[in-house]
Amino acid sequence: MTLWRLVFKEIRLRRLSFCLSAALAAASVGLLVAHLSLLRAHDERTGQILEAKEAQTAAEMRRLEDDYRKIMKKLGFNLLVLPAGQRLDDFHAEGCATLDMPEDNVRRLADSGLMTIRHLLPSLEQKIRWPEQGQRRIYLAGVRGEFPMSHRAPKEPLSAAVEPGSAVLGFEIWDSLKLQKGDMITLLEKRFSVGRCNAQRGSKDDITLWIDLAEAQMLLDKPGRINAILALKCLCAGNEIVNIRAEIDTILPGVQIIELTNKVVTRAEARNRARIAAMNAIAEEKAGRARLRAERESFAAWVIPMVVLVAAAWIGLLALMNVRDRRCEIGLLRAVGFQARQIMGMFLGRAALVGLVGAGLGYALGFTLGMLAGETAVEARSAVVLFQPDMLVCLLIAAPLVAVLASWLPALIAARQDPALVLKDE
Repeated sequence: MTLWRLVFKEIRLRRLSFCLSAALAAASVGLLVAHLSLLRAHDERTGQILEAKEAQTAAEMRRLEDDYRKIMKKLGFNLLVLPAGQRLDDFHAEGCATLDMPEDNVRRLADSGLMTIRHLLPSLEQKIRWPEQGQRRIYLAGVRGEFPMSHRAPKEPLSAAVEPGSAVLGFEIWDSLKLQKGDMITLLEKRFSVGRCNAQRGSKDDITLWIDLAEAQMLLDKPGRINAILALKCLCAGNEIVNIRAEIDTILPGVQIIELTNKVVTRAEARNRARIAAMNAIAEEKAGRARLRAERESFAAWVIPMVVLVAAAWIGLLALMNVRDRRCEIGLLRAVGFQARQIMGMFLGRAALVGLVGAGLGYALGFTLGMLAGETAVEARSAVVLFQPDMLVCLLIAAPLVAVLASWLPALIAARQDPALVLKDE
């Protein structure tokens, strides 16, 4: 009689004991597989949540950045280009440039292909006395529409142009003179219609009067001249003021570049605020999912080994009880010529089958529980993601090995029984 035939006869005669042992093995394997499947489902769901969160955050960030862009437009320009040779102490003392430069400079900047600046606005500003209003001191500013940059798509302007024949008044001017939109004023013997009355800004803008650039050049007798170019420093790589100054100097040698720092900082902080908030939200989501996974791993770290040890101990105990119950049968088998290694092989083969059957059933049970209790939807795609063939192969090897080790001592006891003593006692 072959060893495996003997093993199968043994299993058939002791079905209950074999089923109990296989059930214990299946329970321990099932618990292990279920927990690992839950962790895998957790990781898959985490990926889905983060992917959706990132997509949602990207859309929200685009919306927030657009909102901030609209808000920051009110801050206006953050770079000022002054004529070559302009002394900055004179500029700050007078509140405007005292020298001028060709209006063509703005065209040269616009056609240069610079990517670090945009929204170019030439202007001619001068502190004057207003003869028609008792020689009161005001700033006269001539502006035109923003100069288009040939290498950039048109953008909504930061500052609106002043129509010819129209004037925009600072708060102190229109408030003190009781002027309203539509009123007529005379400036340097030329008539203008009040087009807009600005709100109070708390700066020299409150005593500034804006007109069309060409008209200002005519009134100040400076045709084709400007004394400042306002620009917007873009929020991009390489936009440090040192780099911008070097780039502009190659196009307009000697000009002065002033960075309006407060506006630059405010604009940058506003733009980055949405990005930081988005990254923090994703980081918090990742941290929360990681904490949950760590808790589950910590629980599994002591529960699963305990269950495996208890199952192995019960399998060994059932094997020992089987050996004791079959003491007489073992003695007869030895008496008719079965060797000790055959007796031991019968019990160890039985244990190996216990582990093999338990591993197969346990994997199926644990996989099903993991699918049902996991965070992913029960569908074909989830089954493919959660199924781990390498783990199944490992369990089909490890479970029989553990069962054999658990049954080793009872099998050794059975193999070492003296048939003469057994038959004598019976």
